[in-house]
Amino acid sequence: MPGAMIKHEIEHLFSYSATLAPLEIVGPVPEGIRLNAYVTGGEVTGERVRGKVLPVGGDWLIVRPDGMGVVDVRATFQTHDGALVYVSYPGLIDFGDDGYAKVLRGEIPPRFAVRTSPKFSTCHPGYTWLNRIHCFAVGEAELATASVRYDIYAVR
Repeated sequence: MPGAMIKHEIEHLFSYSATLAPLEIVGPVPEGIRLNAYVTGGEVTGERVRGKVLPVGGDWLIVRPDGMGVVDVRATFQTHDGALVYVSYPGLIDFGDDGYAKVLRGEIPPRFAVRTSPKFSTCHPGYTWLNRIHCFAVGEAELATASVRYDIYAVR
């Protein structure tokens, strides 16, 4: 059936916010400009998943010469009932066509959108359903408060 849409649903699973240590600017490396942001804590809120973001992990970001930021995040959530859930996600930040030059000059936008594809891993029987879903996240980072916030959605 050419042109027919494949049936799917999008479900909001939970939201989370995380606080970050001050941005570590490694600088220009062969791949682009390396920036690191380490997680210091946070909160997970939702009907099926709620708890805290543990103060481990971080975001290892490369800003490419075309102005795109390539996100590589790893973190661990601890749910309200003690489950540990590891999350990793690649993603993108569009700093604009001149984003590389601006970041190189230290002109990082105070607030910017982040789009990612989280993947979860846990052995806790109450949350193994997270291992089986495909997700996307719509997020926003704010440098003034050294924080990031995401809404996580499952595609079914």
